[in-house]
Amino acid sequence: MTVRVVFMGTPDFAVPTLERLLHAEDVQVVGVVTRPDKPKGRSKKPVPSPVKEVAVQHGIPVYQPRTLRTPEAQEPLRAWRPDVIVVAAFGLILPKAVLDIPPYGNLNVHASLLPRWRGAAPIPAAILAGDEETGVTIMLMDEGVDTGPILAQRAEPILPDDTSETLSRRLAYLGADLLMDTLPRWLRGEIQPQPQDERQATYAPMLKKKDGWIDWHRPASYIERQVRAYVPWPTAMTRWKGRVLKILRARAHPHIQPEGIPGTVIPWDKGAAVITGEGVLELQEVQLAGKRALPIHAFLRGARGFIGSLLEGHERTTSDA
Repeated sequence: MTVRVVFMGTPDFAVPTLERLLHAEDVQVVGVVTRPDKPKGRSKKPVPSPVKEVAVQHGIPVYQPRTLRTPEAQEPLRAWRPDVIVVAAFGLILPKAVLDIPPYGNLNVHASLLPRWRGAAPIPAAILAGDEETGVTIMLMDEGVDTGPILAQRAEPILPDDTSETLSRRLAYLGADLLMDTLPRWLRGEIQPQPQDERQATYAPMLKKKDGWIDWHRPASYIERQVRAYVPWPTAMTRWKGRVLKILRARAHPHIQPEGIPGTVIPWDKGAAVITGEGVLELQEVQLAGKRALPIHAFLRGARGFIGSLLEGHERTTSDA
C-alpha cells in the first residue's frame, strides 16, 4: 500500500528527511507543515523556511499555521487524511487533537540519544557538555516534550572540531536514513516501542542570544566548547573597546596558566590568546561588529591595541534575549 504522510519541519536539519520521503516508493507526501515565513535582513522581507522551499519545488501543498491548538487550525491536517505524521525540528508543540489524527501515530526525528537532551537545542547542548557522542532518535510522539517511546536510535561521534553546524549536517542525514529504515518496519508492526528512562533525562532549552556571552573566568576548555556549540547562532561573544567581538574559532590550552586577569589578551605565536580562569584560549578566527570574519593574524593587522587589552564581560539584560 501507499502510505499517506504529512511532514512537519522547518530548518535545514529537516530537509534530508523530507527529500527522502519525497523520493521513496510507496510513500505519498500529501502535505507539508512548516513555520510562517520570517522577516530577514535589513529589508525585513519574509523568507520561506528551507522545508517550504523544497515542498514548493516538488509541488507539495504547504500549510504555515502560527498555532495548532484550535480546531480551525487542525482542520487542514484532517483533510489530508494522513496515515502517519513525520516531524523533524518543526518548532511547535503538537496538541493531543493533532496527535490523534494519524492512525499510525506521529514519528519524530530528534537530534540526540533520548532521553539525554530533550528539548529545542540538543546539538549545542551535547557539544557544550563535552559529550563524546550523540546521535538521532526516532520516537513516537506523545503530549510531552520529547518524552514518547523510542522506536530506533543511531549514535554518532562528536569530533574535536565539530560545531553545531557541522554536527547538525551529519545528524540530519543520519536521521533521514534512520527514519527511512524505521518507518516501513513500524507500519508492518515489527517494532515494539521502548519507554524512556526518566531517571536519565536531561534537557536542552531553546537558545537565547545572551547565551553566547563569554565569561572569561570559566575554564578555557569550556569556552572552546561554547565557541563550537554556538556556531552558527548565537555565536560566542565578548566586548573589546565597547564593541561586540565574536569568537568564531578557538583552541583551548588548559595546562598553560600565565599571570594575569581573566579576559586579558596576550601574544600567542603569530596571533593572540586570552587568559581564562583555567588555561588560555588561542583565538583563531574573530569578527568585530559590522566587519567581516577574519583569521586572527589578519584581524591583528587592523586592531591596534588589541594585545594587552582586557576583553569585557557583559551585563545580561532583557534586550539580549
